[in-house]
Amino acid sequence: MIDKLKINPKFLPLVVTVGLFGALYGYGIYQYRGFSSPQVFFNLFIDNAFLLITSIGMTMVILSGGIDLSVGAVIAFTTVLSAYLVEHNGYSPALAIPLVLLIGTALGAVMGSIIQFFKVQPFIVTLAGMFFARGMCFVISLDAITISHPFYRAVSLYRIPVPFFEKAFISISVVIFLLVLILAFYLAHMTRFGRTIYAIGGNEQSALLMGLPVARAKILVYTFNGFCSALAGVVFSIDLLSGYGLYTNGLELDAIAAVVIGGTQLTGGIGYVVGTVFGVLIEGLIQTLVIFQGDLSSWWTKIAVGLLTLLFIVIQSAFASRSARKARLSASAAVEDKPAGSLLPGKPIISKGGETG
Repeated sequence: MIDKLKINPKFLPLVVTVGLFGALYGYGIYQYRGFSSPQVFFNLFIDNAFLLITSIGMTMVILSGGIDLSVGAVIAFTTVLSAYLVEHNGYSPALAIPLVLLIGTALGAVMGSIIQFFKVQPFIVTLAGMFFARGMCFVISLDAITISHPFYRAVSLYRIPVPFFEKAFISISVVIFLLVLILAFYLAHMTRFGRTIYAIGGNEQSALLMGLPVARAKILVYTFNGFCSALAGVVFSIDLLSGYGLYTNGLELDAIAAVVIGGTQLTGGIGYVVGTVFGVLIEGLIQTLVIFQGDLSSWWTKIAVGLLTLLFIVIQSAFASRSARKARLSASAAVEDKPAGSLLPGKPIISKGGETG
């Protein structure tokens, strides 16, 4: 019975993340009046839908052993560009939104191609992408652009009732996030593309030797992340009804922290998209607890997230060291248990006297 209750070690970081979320949420319910309201829980998704979307894309990149520092700048660029097209050029949202999504996706594909074909470190390429996207924001407009189009306002104010929860609701941005989550979960866990990503993150050279399409997969990972960043920018512009070049400054660090807290290893190859969702929710929950407390500065959210990120990196390192030690012990035991004659298969053992054994 005890053996059946044992958890696979690869799921332990995810279990810790879910347990931490449950503990923090339980603390909020115990400590603050009104925290148990279902709407408080659904607000975690409403307020962080754009971060959830971009963190999912970041998870795919980190699983492949890469990193992307451009996501915050791409989100800001998307808000500015979509606002500029709609308000200053009279574009219909039906044209402006697909256009900015295409541009964000193309930017991700370009960065992925440079990383793959020119063998430049992802840190450097995506840092350049961050400067480019952020700079383009201010080339378009130095000031914030307010979006007054009826479509944006209607989508921003639309509320979807949640069944079985009286007076509780979600926004369209949450529905968009759920669709992205389903897509990412399918790609990561049910397709050859997903298996290739995990293989690349585990050992890229081994993936090449196995004949996996490494180049295509790496480019597609950054392409998908570019799409997620642009989509997050669309959601963000709808929520705030504006575009501005200083939006989401430093958001890439929040996304990376959410991925790490969600149990994905920064070295790649290990992690789950669902874990990242809980990582973002933990960040949002900490912020909500700070608001309910009332006396603390909002900067305590950043401090808490930073400490949690460091803690989870230490936990991941401990798990990795433990797994490596077990692997070494197993290999040593296998060598010791092997008969001497089996070390050279097909070769007879020759004694000093010339007799074969």
